[in-house]
Amino acid sequence: MIDFLIATIIVISLTLIFWGAFLLYNTLIHIIPMTYEATVQLKFDATYTPTYGSGFGSTVIDDFIPEEHYLITAPAADLNARQYFKLFEKFMLCVGMSPGSIRSGAMSLVFNDWVLEEEQRKICDEYDLTMDEDLQSKFEEWKIRDAEVEILMNSHKGPMGTVEDSANGVV
Repeated sequence: MIDFLIATIIVISLTLIFWGAFLLYNTLIHIIPMTYEATVQLKFDATYTPTYGSGFGSTVIDDFIPEEHYLITAPAADLNARQYFKLFEKFMLCVGMSPGSIRSGAMSLVFNDWVLEEEQRKICDEYDLTMDEDLQSKFEEWKIRDAEVEILMNSHKGPMGTVEDSANGVV
């Protein structure tokens, strides 16, 4: 009986210690402000020095800005991977990349010889894409499906070649 009382006292003491520590921790979280701050900066500086001895005349110089400076700053403490890609996309657009080149570059991160095929297939499943290796089997599936549709369409022809509505027998 004494062992039971000692065990009960120990359990109650541990429970009180646990809840006391939890309440102290919870209080400190709400009192002490978070001090973690992070920013990411993408910077682009360009200067153009015209060479008057070459070109197609003075209109070439008019097409260039002598100096360009871009600085994109974003809070980085809670950015996820997609947000980083959107940030870098905006930066690449600022420095003159075409949207098609940006998309092609992003796709080359996934679909290259250095990425495992299983990882590539995960992305294909996520975005409903078909890899080249799977096109033949997809084509065979489409042929079977088209043949089944053709059989169904031909089996419900009315007297003048129209399709019958099977629900109420109307042609």
